[in-house]
Amino acid sequence: MRQKLGQHFLINKSAIQKIVAALNLQPNDTVIEIGPGKGSLTLPLIKICREINCQLIAVEKDPTLAKELGENIQITNHKLQIIEGDALKVLSGIIPNSLFKIQKYKVVGNIPYYITGKLLRVLSELENKPELTILMIQREVAERVCAQQPKMNLLAAAVQFWANPAMLFTLQPSDFSPPPQVESAVIKLALRTAANSSQPDNYYRLIRAVYKQPRKTLFNNLRSGLEIRENELKTALKTLKIDPESRPQNLSLAQLELLTNLLFVSLGKKEL
Repeated sequence: MRQKLGQHFLINKSAIQKIVAALNLQPNDTVIEIGPGKGSLTLPLIKICREINCQLIAVEKDPTLAKELGENIQITNHKLQIIEGDALKVLSGIIPNSLFKIQKYKVVGNIPYYITGKLLRVLSELENKPELTILMIQREVAERVCAQQPKMNLLAAAVQFWANPAMLFTLQPSDFSPPPQVESAVIKLALRTAANSSQPDNYYRLIRAVYKQPRKTLFNNLRSGLEIRENELKTALKTLKIDPESRPQNLSLAQLELLTNLLFVSLGKKEL
């Protein structure tokens, strides 16, 4: 079961301390830990939660690990709640559930690398998103999430629409047991406080078209992906001073948002 779930347990104590510190826990905070495993992060989190009065909810898919975690920590107060289940499904149920009385919350986790993309999508689709997310993921994926022009990509554009990402530090395979075959990184996703003027559905539709074929020009991708008339598209790009022949990776987040507003609002394009 544990191999199947792709779990690599963090054993670097210095890294654990850095992750806990990055959460910047405050009194009455709620923290949702994804994949607590053997409790390397859970134990120091519980210690802080007891000291400053915050709540920890740990979501573990492996039933054996979930049971062992509860037995080892032996928590009898309300500071820790262990939920056995798939975090991808549980997150969507926890947040709207009045039982937990969650308004503002933070997410942390050493997650199996194969669920990274799905987890980021789940977080992006939550109406009430975490104000801060600290994740340990594959280094290559972390670099893609944090990319800026001229290395912009679909994953970066999707995540940066709702969060400001930053890579905090990297980790070697020897920092885990068992060691993974790739380098890892810890990223911080801070919720964007400024409201986006473009509708999410429109924005995501646009970036799917923009990055569908990264080697093609922006003009060709948009024209085929959104079925926009040639003259309308040229006018929109000229208005924003964007070169139609530029490659998708050269666009900034601001340009993508402006382009969404212009194409879908000004030109009256239909939403998904």
